[in-house]
Amino acid sequence: MIAIRNGRVVDPKNGIDAVLDVLVEGTKVVGLGTGLPEGSCETVLDASGKIVAPGLIDTHVHFRDPGFTHKEDLETGAAAAKRGGFTTVVCMANTQPVVDSPEVLSDILKRAAGLDIRVLQAATVTRGLKGEELTDLDALRALGAAGFTDDGIPIMNTALLMRAMEKARSLGVPISLHEEDPSLIADNGINRGEVSKKLGLGGSPSVAEDVMVARDCMLALATGARVIIQHISSGNAVQTVRLARSLGADIWAEATPHHFTLTQDAVLEQGTLAKMNPPLRTERDRLQVIEGLEDGTIRIIATDHAPHSEEEKNRPFEKAPSGIIGLETALALGLTHLVHTGHLTLSQLIDRMTAGPAAAYGLESGTLAEGAEADLVIFDENETWTVADFASKSSNSPFAGQELRGRVTHTICAGRIVHARP
Repeated sequence: MIAIRNGRVVDPKNGIDAVLDVLVEGTKVVGLGTGLPEGSCETVLDASGKIVAPGLIDTHVHFRDPGFTHKEDLETGAAAAKRGGFTTVVCMANTQPVVDSPEVLSDILKRAAGLDIRVLQAATVTRGLKGEELTDLDALRALGAAGFTDDGIPIMNTALLMRAMEKARSLGVPISLHEEDPSLIADNGINRGEVSKKLGLGGSPSVAEDVMVARDCMLALATGARVIIQHISSGNAVQTVRLARSLGADIWAEATPHHFTLTQDAVLEQGTLAKMNPPLRTERDRLQVIEGLEDGTIRIIATDHAPHSEEEKNRPFEKAPSGIIGLETALALGLTHLVHTGHLTLSQLIDRMTAGPAAAYGLESGTLAEGAEADLVIFDENETWTVADFASKSSNSPFAGQELRGRVTHTICAGRIVHARP
């Protein structure tokens, strides 16, 4: 048994925000209250002055396994996740080979079963990510696919996507969409605007995202499917999601830490470390993403953890891959830029990183109620630290060297302490 004493327990799903003790036995939370007896507890953690919350859930990560394990693999990805306080992640399907067959999915899930955290796997919507033919969604879901996505590539065939949504709805899982119309993009990874002009690049305009989001919000409304707009970056797209939700669409959206903390100006300072799809946009867009997080239009904070090698990121901007790592900095960025600035309450931030993602994917985790799975994170919301020494195999982060406020001390998954900061 594990006893966690005197921590501020924040469980948004159950409306809990109080100084309490938590008892863990086996893989379950068995006690929540004050003055709970320690009994035969093998481990007692003093969480005085710290926050005790459900283990964080990231619905959008790239562990690059199989096919690109020089960037990341299941083990190093899990190591980065637990260091950041995450106990559940959903891996994207754009591996090599892509996760479009029972054989590839089964291999990943078998290897993931032995890791310290819960690694779920999404399967592709279309075969080979080509956008032409649906995969066997029934078979992939039966094997354990957490959802379906062609992340990294937009699905341009509207009729095909509508059929996929209808099937995903019947299977009870979400379909997650990368929203960029390539016909409107000259150079990806950078917003079309003042910065792209300075660099002589055509860039990616926000309308490339807006038109796709508008289409897919209406498809979600028509089909009743649960649709997740991935890594939303445009203020207009946020407003479109808000409208669709008010009309009754089961539409969700992810916001990444880099999209609520950085703008296109970061490209001038960080170069390719600030290159991502969709790109960093304007201050107006950033603030509207934050407004979406504030009012619940956006219920998911997801990292889009995208490792790349130093060699790849050192290429000229046009030739370098898009994406940054994010698992080890996400919580601290949320605390630093959302909570400590007064945009979100602590409970709201934790909701967007636990109960919101769990609800979107139909997971039972994301709560500390008695009888729940013992997935927890303990952190000091005020401790300052400098970003360095990543557990990830890659280090492509624009936040390296920055001082952030808020740091994980313990991560507990299925009743086991899987990370304890020295």
